[in-house]
This record gives sequence, structure tokens and C-alpha cells, in this order.
Amino acid sequence: MLKALRFYGWPLLVGLLLALLIIQRYPQWVGLPSQDVNLRQAPRYGIAQEGPVSYAEAVGLAAPAVANLYTTKVVSKSGHPLLDDPTFRRFFGDNLPKQRRMESSLGSAVIMSPEGYLLTNNHVTAGADQIIVALKDGRETLARVIGSDPETDLAVLKIDLKNLPAITLGRSDQINIGDVTLAIGNPFGVGQTVTMGIISATGRNQLGLNTYEDFIQTDAAINPGNSGGALVDAHGNLIGINTAIFSKSGGSQGIGFAIPVKLATEVMKAIIENGQVIRGWLGIEVQPLTPELAESFGLGSHSGILVAGIYRNGPAQKAGLLPGDLILTIDGEAAIDGRRSMNQVARAKPGEKVAIGVLRGGETLELIAEIGVRPPQSNE
Repeated sequence: MLKALRFYGWPLLVGLLLALLIIQRYPQWVGLPSQDVNLRQAPRYGIAQEGPVSYAEAVGLAAPAVANLYTTKVVSKSGHPLLDDPTFRRFFGDNLPKQRRMESSLGSAVIMSPEGYLLTNNHVTAGADQIIVALKDGRETLARVIGSDPETDLAVLKIDLKNLPAITLGRSDQINIGDVTLAIGNPFGVGQTVTMGIISATGRNQLGLNTYEDFIQTDAAINPGNSGGALVDAHGNLIGINTAIFSKSGGSQGIGFAIPVKLATEVMKAIIENGQVIRGWLGIEVQPLTPELAESFGLGSHSGILVAGIYRNGPAQKAGLLPGDLILTIDGEAAIDGRRSMNQVARAKPGEKVAIGVLRGGETLELIAEIGVRPPQSNE
């Protein structure tokens, strides 16, 4: 017996080891999942997911299309506090000597097309006398402002250089919370910098930053100088224009906001074609219907937006709307959120007629209003 074990033992052991090696190398031969299984399917098989060890390829695609901005403007200031004294000015009037000093600021911009159109933030370029664009390849040139839109905090610049590296556009309407994102810009003027994070939220509004808000929130570090820079996905595609941070210290605290590329490109196209963004307007001020307001107006369980004020001779007044009316629908769409409803009006073309469902004095009315042109907001 012992002799038989010695005779057959080694071949059996070698065969077993060989079988284990084959199973490890070709697990699918015995019905086990392959080791190179798609990472999207990994949780199904109990395999830990691992992200890429580098985003160098994404950065290499996007970074050349992100430029540094250096803006300067001349500011006049009285030479001595005494010159600002009302009594002193009463005798000498406004013909007083003033000092002129140069103020400079930093920012970023994204090259959107080979023709030289750039997107940045309006607050970066507003009031600037000179805008210098510095590209990653070392070239520098002066830029001119094609137009701006303070209500979304966007501005379009134009430079005249050849062989410009335009960024690849992504789909901001297909992003998900948790997606990896990279912020590229010129923070604090140290030079182009890349930071990484995830998308923390989408559709952020009511922040009081812009008139029209639909922000992407990210925890990728965004600091002063990043404004106007690129927020890109893990493949280097542009998904947003970095615009603001929430901070009590002035530095990044993990809450940054970017304007979605879909909105940004719509604004850019309108500015290039018309010199401005033309938006629809009804000429009303609205406020949400709170339970307390509903009770005071005797509206019960109705939902809608309350007309708080009406501009004289505006489209709403001409249509017959009155303060205190409860708007139930606009063009067939339920009016539940005031900001969303006003954005719906803004997207309508001037001259277009919309039906407005109103509750007034317990009666339901339908008024027809002709969309007007929203007055431009001051750039100051």
C-alpha cells in the first residue's frame, strides 16, 4: 500500500497543482468569472472596484484648452481724505486732483473653438480695460470682449491666434452624483493647476449668486483665480465652467459651483449671434405659496406661485394679471416653483403667446400673455 502511494502520489500532486494553475489562469473554463471582468459588473461577482491610477490622459486632453487670464483696469481715487469732505467739495467743486491707480485680477478661461472664442465668468472681466490671455503653450495675446451675460455670470472673449486647442464638450445633462471630476484653472496666480473631486450635487439653485442658477456642485478644490476655468469629467470632456465657491475663509472648503456646459454654450451662441442673450419676460415678481399665505388668502390646498408685483405696462399687466393672483399653470405646465416657472418664461421667444391659468377670488381664469423682452441687467 505504502509503495503504491509513493508510486502514484507525486503524479497526483503535480496534476493537482497543474489544475489549480490552469483554473487561476483560465477560470472561465470551469464556469468562474474572468479576472478581467468589466469593472461595472464587478460588484456582482464580489470583486472590489478599483479606479484608474492616473487621470493624466484626461488632463492632457483638456489642459491645453484652459487659459490664464490677467485683467487690469484703471481706478480713479482722491489723493487725500480731506478732498472727499462735503464742506471742502462745496468750495472747490468736483474739479479736484485725483490719483489713478491700476488694479489687476486673475482668472481663467476655456477655449471653446479653434476660431478663438473663449468662455469665462462675467465677474472676471467686468470693467476691465485690458485682458491678457496666457495659453499653456506659452503664447500670450490680448482678448476682446464679444459680450457678457451678468444674469448667468458668463462672458465671451475672442482672441486671434492660430492652431488653438479647443476643448471637447461633454454632456452636463448626463452626469451623475459621484462621478469623478477635475477642475482646471489658475488659482492664486500660481499657474495652471488641476484638482480632483466628485460631483456632489446637480441643479443647485436659490443660492443668490446669479439670476439664473442651475449649478453643478463639486468638492474639487476651486480657489480664487479658478473662476472661468474648466470642470471636466474623467475623460477630459468639458462639463462646466467653474464660477463660485461657498467659503467662510476665502479658500476652498469643498463646496464649489460650476455652470453646466449646456447652459454655457447656449449663452455663448446667443452672445456671438446677437451680442446679448435675449430672454422672454412677463414683467412680474412672484413668491412661493407658503401654508401661511395660502391660509391668509383663503386658498386652501391649492398649489401655485403668487404674483407679488407687476411691472407697469409689462406683458403681464397688459394680459390682465393682478397682484395677489395665484398662477396655477403657464402654457400648460404646472407652476409649482417660481424660479423654474420664470426660467420657463425666459426660454420662450419674445412675441410668443402663452396661456396662464390663474386663480382669482375663488374662480379659475385663463389669460393670454404675449412674451416680452427681458430688460438687460446692468453689468456693474
